[in-house]
Amino acid sequence: MQLNSDVLNRINYLVGTSEIVNSISDISSKQLFDNSIIEFLNYTSKEIMKDSRSRMYSDVVTFAFWIRKSSIVKLNGKYNDEMQIKLGKGVAFHIAPSNVPVNFAYSLVSGLLTGNVNIVRVPSKEFPQVGIITDALNKALIEYPEMRQYVLCIRYDRDKDINDLLSSLADVRIVWGGDQTISELRKSPLQPRAGEITFADRYSLAVIDSDRYMDIEDKERVAEDFYNDTFLTDQNACTSPRIVVWTGSQKQEAKKVFWDNEYRLVKKKYTFQSIQGVNKLTKAFLAAAEQFGVKILERKDNLIVRVAVLNVTEKLMEYRDNSGYFYEYDCDDIMSIAPLCKDNRCQTLGYIGDKEMFLPLLISGVKGIDRVVPIGKTMDFDLIWDGYNLPALLTRTIVME
Repeated sequence: MQLNSDVLNRINYLVGTSEIVNSISDISSKQLFDNSIIEFLNYTSKEIMKDSRSRMYSDVVTFAFWIRKSSIVKLNGKYNDEMQIKLGKGVAFHIAPSNVPVNFAYSLVSGLLTGNVNIVRVPSKEFPQVGIITDALNKALIEYPEMRQYVLCIRYDRDKDINDLLSSLADVRIVWGGDQTISELRKSPLQPRAGEITFADRYSLAVIDSDRYMDIEDKERVAEDFYNDTFLTDQNACTSPRIVVWTGSQKQEAKKVFWDNEYRLVKKKYTFQSIQGVNKLTKAFLAAAEQFGVKILERKDNLIVRVAVLNVTEKLMEYRDNSGYFYEYDCDDIMSIAPLCKDNRCQTLGYIGDKEMFLPLLISGVKGIDRVVPIGKTMDFDLIWDGYNLPALLTRTIVME
């Protein structure tokens, strides 16, 4: 099938070519966790780690470790049932978020491991991380030319014609861009048997047991972990905590130590722009106008803006911001945060303490919370994400009786 060349020529190909797109409907799917894909990803991992630029970006290094052969083999054992034949659905069209540099790569690997041909729209902003990863992919494709048909990384401006064309080719469409992007993409029809996976706007929170925190010897390590969960992506990732909930008997002491450590690290590592401070204070004033008892806590500058609240509601998240803007809530009963967690936009709960304390909340039937992970691991990707089982949704199962 010859596709519209005028539309294809408006696409910038970071990995792959328009010729591959033209013949994409003829490319066969691979099996779940196909060995050739595992070897290709392992080679890509090595190329990323050889790139001296990678040392500047912990998110790139984390991704490289995740796609190592040993890591993928563990995933294979977790998700692959050898008693069934599972093949990729066909062509997977991925739309990555514009504000999280490495998300496109995790989405691509999810599509590859499930045996699909992948067209991935990378962020429009030219993040260095995107270049590091796509350079490594291109080098790996020289060594594994049979994989060329399965990996296309593209960039284009907002263009409904391109969305229409690529959606018409897709057997599954994966949209990570949030509510507005989902609405825009849904204007482009899919094939009747095609599926869609959407990752809408979400928010996350952190719960810190003050007593357990004060017992931790290496508090600088905790500061690094929290920095990676939040400031590394300017708090734009859906997994980044927006609210810090404090439990235990040493709340005030723990807050001072925790935020003093975090401030020193942020001042050392984070690039701050004045407009970020203006935005954070604006959101704090709006929240104060909407809800009783909202108070901006004392601070040295606008690097970290903390806003204390007397109670937490889903409406509070209408006034969330990024780049170091946190609501804080003192909690004596974990069920008091249920109103926030009943909102299905609530995604990840990062914690310091005993995860068992969340069981009453989880079994109460809250619609939110898809992940409960230690602080420092909120960004860790898995093939079950946002409550979606990606190996199940991106494959088809052949039944033989």
